[in-house]
Amino acid sequence: MSKTVAIIIAGGSGNRMGQDIPKQFINVYDKPIIIYTLEGFQHHPMVDEIGVVCLDGWHDVLWAYARQFNISKLKWVVSGGNTGQESIRNGVYNLEGKCQDDDIIVIHDGIRPLVDDTVLTDVIHKAKEFGNGVTSLPYNEQIFVVNPEDDTTTKQYIPRETLRRVSTPQAYHFKKLNEAYHEAFKKGIGIYGSAYTNTMMVELGETLHFAAGSDKNIKLTTKDDLEMFKSYLKMDKDSWLK
Repeated sequence: MSKTVAIIIAGGSGNRMGQDIPKQFINVYDKPIIIYTLEGFQHHPMVDEIGVVCLDGWHDVLWAYARQFNISKLKWVVSGGNTGQESIRNGVYNLEGKCQDDDIIVIHDGIRPLVDDTVLTDVIHKAKEFGNGVTSLPYNEQIFVVNPEDDTTTKQYIPRETLRRVSTPQAYHFKKLNEAYHEAFKKGIGIYGSAYTNTMMVELGETLHFAAGSDKNIKLTTKDDLEMFKSYLKMDKDSWLK
């Protein structure tokens, strides 16, 4: 019987938020952002276990919060790397000997705290059916290509119907995911710059399968993002009171 394991990436320092503590540990309405994220996986019936890739020096704090907020599915906390890809790799390698080949591994950003149940369900279902599933949404803006002769102008656009924007959660069979990270770091493929698991997989020749997405699945990078998150929570609170 295969299981589903979530790897939550919370290794960032959060400098762009301008705070003294990592943004994933900032309190919003008396609860750390990372706990909002973890609760989405804790309460989902298809998720069996959770591991967190955490900034060094914050492991004990995370375990304490997990106990306080009853995140009982949390089984491992491992240290992050110098880049996002190194952090994900550390989380994947930690599962060696703990996961079977066909287990589903869900990768998610710790600072995307509004994980919709239906999105997570669809990502897992897609991975079970096709070997992977990546959260995606249509692109609703017009995309123009910068003119190489004059970067203040354009003469070309990309039809938005041909584009999808992809984020986390993403899900993969453990065997394929683990092998991919070993290959990528051995060959230096898909691990630099803004690379993520999905872009690495494509660079390694994999076909990815789109799963459902949600506009609420925002990444908390700036103070404006934080205000938007608070607004979503307030909307939800207001709806509870009706």
